[in-house]
Amino acid sequence: MTPPTPPEALLRTLSPLLAAESEAEAAAAGVEPGDLEQAVWLRLLERIRDDGAPERPAEWLRRAVRAEARRCRRAALRERPYRHDPAAGPHGGEAADSPEASALVAERRRTVRAAVTRTPGRCPRLLAAMLDPADPTYREIAGALGMSQGSLGPMRSRCLGCLRRMLAAEVPVPDRRGRVR
Repeated sequence: MTPPTPPEALLRTLSPLLAAESEAEAAAAGVEPGDLEQAVWLRLLERIRDDGAPERPAEWLRRAVRAEARRCRRAALRERPYRHDPAAGPHGGEAADSPEASALVAERRRTVRAAVTRTPGRCPRLLAAMLDPADPTYREIAGALGMSQGSLGPMRSRCLGCLRRMLAAEVPVPDRRGRVR
């Protein structure tokens, strides 16, 4: 039987392994690698306090990382965001008058306007007219673009579909487990 390893030496020895294992498991668990590391360090320190250091620390650490990742995945499936924060804005985000909310709204507008300019054909002019703060009517938009009012709806639909695909390609949406679709 080998003499017990002091906790400081054990922590120093296992630190690179834990960082690598946490990095590998974090994305699938939908958690930050640092959070996973911290949870496993806590488990290890509790184990050392209660039962002493594990016989095979590297194996124990690998199993503990995977177990903690599974726990995080199960918790993510059960947890739901709290939607009724009194300080939040109407859509559950920041309060409408907060600087963070203003910055996010401005960034979304810049992103949409930049994507509008890259749409093909007559779409940039049509979408820019529809985003106009003066809120023109279909008749006014059709007159400005020199087209019939009846063809404005189908063209708008095609342009919005193109814009939607462009924005979806630029901003991937992560699914519940942290992977990008």
